[in-house]
Amino acid sequence: MTSDIPTAVSDPINKQILSISEDLIAGFQRHPFQLIAEKSGVPLETVIERIRAMQDAGIIRRVRQTMLATKLAHGALVAWKVPEDKLNAAFDFMAKEDPFSGHVVIRSTDTEVSGSGYRLWTTLKVPVGESLDFHATKLLALTGATEYLLMPANGVFALGVGHMRRKTMEPGEKSPDPAVMMTTVPADLTDEEWEILLILKEELTLDEINENPWEKRAERAGVSLDRFCEVAEALNEKKVIGRFSTFLEHVKPSETGERVTRFNGLFHWAVPKGREIEAGAEVGRHYCMTHCYWREGGPQFGDVNIMGVVHGTEKDRVLAHKAAIDKHLEEIGIPVSYTNVFWGGRSEIKPSEISPKVYKEWHAKHP
Repeated sequence: MTSDIPTAVSDPINKQILSISEDLIAGFQRHPFQLIAEKSGVPLETVIERIRAMQDAGIIRRVRQTMLATKLAHGALVAWKVPEDKLNAAFDFMAKEDPFSGHVVIRSTDTEVSGSGYRLWTTLKVPVGESLDFHATKLLALTGATEYLLMPANGVFALGVGHMRRKTMEPGEKSPDPAVMMTTVPADLTDEEWEILLILKEELTLDEINENPWEKRAERAGVSLDRFCEVAEALNEKKVIGRFSTFLEHVKPSETGERVTRFNGLFHWAVPKGREIEAGAEVGRHYCMTHCYWREGGPQFGDVNIMGVVHGTEKDRVLAHKAAIDKHLEEIGIPVSYTNVFWGGRSEIKPSEISPKVYKEWHAKHP
């Protein structure tokens, strides 16, 4: 790798590339880097060179085709109560030893409120037909946690990243129309589709960041490149494919101390029952939201039912985004009986495993 290739996210060309490559390449694309080049206005050769260099430097932590795991596995956001002296060890186990736990975050609140005792938060996926409760109970025993609360998504209103684009967004900026809720009903896949999906979703190596990233994947699957792409396009039609994305290391600073984000706030709102879809659509239309869901938090969390995440480099800016959403809900007549912010601290972000085979092997190892 040539050491003089700029890798800072603040570099103008890198900003151009990342503003597209983070979350604007939707679905499966046969030539994703070509599309990034076209949309960003940066030559293909430069796009490939810069993405490789940023990944090699750890600025980009992974490049991969994402899946809509809500369509492929049972999933939930999980809040864990863990004794303080076991908190970091539990974090380490979830992050390093449990492939089914994705986002692993230690959170805190500015004041002691409903739910403040739940410090460890994870996302959890298990293959269709398996039990989230069964897996969570196993994790409880393995980590020393004392309690967990599963909060599956009833609907999804926003699911993206786009940290570079969101840096300059003003509080209150939103789409002209409310967000459309995505459902979480699992899709039915053939054996061939499963095989290709599991190969497709793996992170790209540096060598695979090229004009034809799927060639080696097709070889691994034992099919022609055309057949590999045809099956991937069929998966797209079944709405199980997310986006092709370059994931920035947005939590840890780079070697030069540069951070993509510094604060992430998990926002909670409790709205009247029966108005969850309406409220989620209004929260999710705000461009600052990287995630927005209808999840039921129950009495432990003030009966919250709308949750979402906003990232930023300044805490006041993140709170300004929330204040703008609060104001919008008030103006359109959606009452909020409870709201709060859970701030992210130590965190590890990784894709959740969804393979039924890996799940069986893991539980055989942890009987």
